[in-house]
Amino acid sequence: MTMKSIIGLDHVVVMTKNLTEAAKRWQGLGFTIAPLGMHTAAIGTANHTIMLGPDYLELIGVVAETERNVASREFLAKRGEGIERAAFTSTDADAGVAELKARGFAALGPYDFGRAVDLPDGRQVEAKFRTFLWPVEERPGGLRIFACQHLTREHVWLHELTRHANTATRIDRVEMLSKDPVTAAAHMGRLIDRPVEKVGDGALKVLTGAGRGDFIFLDRAALERRHQGVSLAGMPDEGAVTIALRVADAGAAAKAVGPRAIVKGPGVVKVAPAEANGVILEFRAER
Repeated sequence: MTMKSIIGLDHVVVMTKNLTEAAKRWQGLGFTIAPLGMHTAAIGTANHTIMLGPDYLELIGVVAETERNVASREFLAKRGEGIERAAFTSTDADAGVAELKARGFAALGPYDFGRAVDLPDGRQVEAKFRTFLWPVEERPGGLRIFACQHLTREHVWLHELTRHANTATRIDRVEMLSKDPVTAAAHMGRLIDRPVEKVGDGALKVLTGAGRGDFIFLDRAALERRHQGVSLAGMPDEGAVTIALRVADAGAAAKAVGPRAIVKGPGVVKVAPAEANGVILEFRAER
């Protein structure tokens, strides 16, 4: 039975070695970057968010070594920059923990935390969240997953932050590279109680629900076929590698990305991992 406490993909986390430089890089790709947000001392990280419609991207950097960011530091040491984890939207973190435990998973949390947000009118407020995590060893396709309950959505989805020069509107999919896509997809499906579907090019899809972004599992050969012209040098054998976004205007996306675009075609623009902190970035026009 599908988990009742999660309703779809919420956001994708890109770990960076230099958060300031990463923010400049993504701004240069046509994104509106939210001001720096400092997480609580126990977490020891800071972020810049890229707010979309129903979901968002999060650039994160470690500012102080703590027990809570050990896994993130290990990721950077082993793989380097890239997609380190993904979050689902939770309607009730307490219920989510109970659901996972009922399924035999040793859920972590719920954890309460927040970060300061500077509003356009000069006021400072606190964005508050409640999260829970699947066990760290449960990493489908090498990706850590957790769920986030937004207690103050009005302090996160600020209208002016959701407007981007590249016209990005939402996450369409996250592509997962794996030597064994069948096993990895089944693992993700089991963790979130979602079916696995086959797609046309031999890849496998796990929908997250509520019209949110999908997870696509595929091997290196399939990834190369999907992204011809994009260098895959430095891509891991296992892990999340692509963020595909829907845009309102592919022409505007191409203009915003400019010379950093490695592929431009009818309705699609692609950016190589070297230009997006280890992420293959795709902009595709809305259907």
